[in-house]
Amino acid sequence: MLKIVVAPNSFKGSLSASQAAAAIARGVRQARPDAEVVEIPVADGGEGTVDALIAARSGTYRSTEVEGPLGDPVQATSGLIDGGRTGVVELASASGLTLIPTEKRDPRQTSTYGFGQLLGAVRKQKVESIIAGIGGSATNDGGAGMAQALGYRLLDAGGRDLPRGGAALAQLARIDASGFDAAWLAVSVMVACDVTNPLTGPQGASYIYGPQKGADEKAVRELDQALAHLAEIIERDLGKPVADVPGAAAAGGAGAGLIAFLDARLVPGAPLVVDASGFDQALPGARLVITGEGRVDGQTAFGKAPGEVAKRAHAARIPTLLLAGSRGPGWESLISMGVTSVVTLAEEGDPEGHNLQVLMHDAAQELTRAAARAVQEML
Repeated sequence: MLKIVVAPNSFKGSLSASQAAAAIARGVRQARPDAEVVEIPVADGGEGTVDALIAARSGTYRSTEVEGPLGDPVQATSGLIDGGRTGVVELASASGLTLIPTEKRDPRQTSTYGFGQLLGAVRKQKVESIIAGIGGSATNDGGAGMAQALGYRLLDAGGRDLPRGGAALAQLARIDASGFDAAWLAVSVMVACDVTNPLTGPQGASYIYGPQKGADEKAVRELDQALAHLAEIIERDLGKPVADVPGAAAAGGAGAGLIAFLDARLVPGAPLVVDASGFDQALPGARLVITGEGRVDGQTAFGKAPGEVAKRAHAARIPTLLLAGSRGPGWESLISMGVTSVVTLAEEGDPEGHNLQVLMHDAAQELTRAAARAVQEML
């Protein structure tokens, strides 16, 4: 039996990872009707992580109403895999930048409170572990809102609870952990995190990511000082030094907050999600691995899911075909990682991407055609 493992990332703006996997699988079956095709959608901790893991592991979706980043109610999606033992969440679904119109974006006010509510709802499903993707946040509150939703009290000098948002952290006097549910101690929290920035300073959360969330220069300075103050109080009251931990800056400092308030581990996103997808267990006996994403370039090899898939296939001595909408500078680095062939949907010499834009309107069909042609040539 000819076995082929299909493990693509999402094609951003066109297809989810599971839709891409289904489209590629259709092409494989057209070319080789005798093939056993195993579909394992993958992701790297950003948008689409919940979808990919639920599709790959036959999980189930859950929807929870939580506070959005500015306090409006939103429906946040999470998932359960491994027979309900593992929860999967994305911060962006509760506290994401896309949930706020551009003119209302202000990281001095936005909060991760809804993300904390989402985490709490998943823990109540009696999970043993949680995988959290934290890309795409609208926030710069160091995970303070999340902590408040989980039962921590963040108090000012007068003993009052702090209001939501990053700016309020400047008034933090102490952290009261007495309301935090000790049941969390039995839950392992792993965070898909692909940044290595410290919490504060020129390379920290506020300076690097604050402007894209709506912070001007004055707000950036204010938020950076507020996060530095939060880190001091965390170290004093909780005994956890978080300021200089690589990745502490992720999601507006939520990386630091997850370590401080949930004893989470920050780990590189692609290996974490590809591990959880069951990809390694699907490899034995495969003759070919097919992966892909919307645009392949130098970044694909380092930290993106298709690069991780190719690396593991290469270690197992299985050739890898990579399908992409287009390719950019540095894509050749994938060849040294074991990618046997890179096939793009867009024509070479289409610098404006006009051809690609047309193709992406019918991405599934184009991906099916490209997979069928490539498999016929390779096998």
